[in-house]
This record gives sequence, structure tokens and C-alpha cells, in this order.
Amino acid sequence: MKAKLRIAFENEMLLAQQHYAGSNFTACFHHLERAHILGQRHYLPHLRSHYWMFKAGLGSRDLREVLGQIPRMIASFGSLLGIVPVGNTGRARVPALRPMPVPADLQIHLSE
Repeated sequence: MKAKLRIAFENEMLLAQQHYAGSNFTACFHHLERAHILGQRHYLPHLRSHYWMFKAGLGSRDLREVLGQIPRMIASFGSLLGIVPVGNTGRARVPALRPMPVPADLQIHLSE
């Protein structure tokens, strides 16, 4: 992962973790989704974003999210094979392989 992309990913993860600590799960998931978009092409960041979505699902008592993140953590190895749907937010409420639009402010990090 290139330095600028890693910095952007880590920033989103930091913001997510801060919101998690404050039990603001809506904001936490927002930043985890952005981190997922940035990290999904790299195995460990991809896995980490799904782990934190699982953790936030537990914290918010969202059974759908918890159960949906388990297979996503397992399937995150797809990033090692180059199997990632660009822009997918990684949440349990969206199909795992559906490509989605990339937010404009994140596009620059993915095009480098």
C-alpha cells in the first residue's frame, strides 16, 4: 500500500475508532465504510476494516451486521487474488460483490 493511501486509510480508521469509543456507531460505520473502500485491495487493511465493522456491529447490537461481517472477514482473502468490487462499502446491508461509486474525495487515493 502506497504511503498516501495508507495515511488516508489510517485516518479513516482512527476516526472510526474514536466514534466507536464514544458509542457513535453511525459515524463509526461511516468512516469504516470509507476505510473499506480505501483498503479493500490490500489484504490486511481489508480484513481490519471488516473486523472493526464486526466489532461495531456488536457494539451497536446489530445482529445483521455481526452475522454479515463473519463471511466478509473470511472472504477478504479475495483482495489477494484481485477480486474486489470497486467502491463497495463492505457493510452487511449491501451485496458483497456489488461495485459502487467511489466518493469523489477518495478517488484520488485510489488512482495513484
